[in-house]
Amino acid sequence: MEKILIVEDDPHIAELVALHLTDAGCQVTIENDGLAGHDRALRETFNLIILDINLPKMTGLDICKAVRKHRKYVPIMMMTAKSEENDIVMGLEVGADDYITKPFSVKELVARVKAVLRRTQAMNSDLAKSGKVLQYDGLTIDTENRTVILRGERVDLTPKEYDLLYVLAKKPGRSFSRQQLLDAVWGYEFEGLEHTVNSHVNRLRIKIEKDVQNPIYILTTWGVGYRFNDDI
Repeated sequence: MEKILIVEDDPHIAELVALHLTDAGCQVTIENDGLAGHDRALRETFNLIILDINLPKMTGLDICKAVRKHRKYVPIMMMTAKSEENDIVMGLEVGADDYITKPFSVKELVARVKAVLRRTQAMNSDLAKSGKVLQYDGLTIDTENRTVILRGERVDLTPKEYDLLYVLAKKPGRSFSRQQLLDAVWGYEFEGLEHTVNSHVNRLRIKIEKDVQNPIYILTTWGVGYRFNDDI
């Protein structure tokens, strides 16, 4: 049974979402303010955390940052109003895996939750088969702890940056289209897809390449997308 934490200050929304997720076979815990949600998220283990962005006492963004800093990886979904597009971008930047805008249909939210859980399970299964460490010239990817070491120094990656690097690095030499990377890392469609992949690749290169204009690890396959260098 998947354990899900919902942090939402509107009790009607929280109870409605919890009811449908329980019907879908999940075990749901609700907290109605940010501070309580933060403490619960760090104290207990969950398979998914659903955060409203605007919460009393502590924002969903701050909770997301805290979870990413202090715990092993757990998927996070943000809930926000359509008018708060900047919050959506910020949520993804600080490590959220997905988001849904209010008002939303509960059916859509449950489908998105199932999709996030499926991707996480698939990634964990893949890691179990592939081994715990990927090593290349100066670059070590610890798949169990989701950490990256570059020439002896830890590299601070967001969850999506890590997932993107892992998808590429586990199959060096294979060229992935942007759509294939979107399906593997994000698993859903939203506006500005290609820009999202491009921007994540650019940020990855800034963090792991000595010269972003002449990358060693993440190469561009012109007319297709990106690949991990298989000559290192």
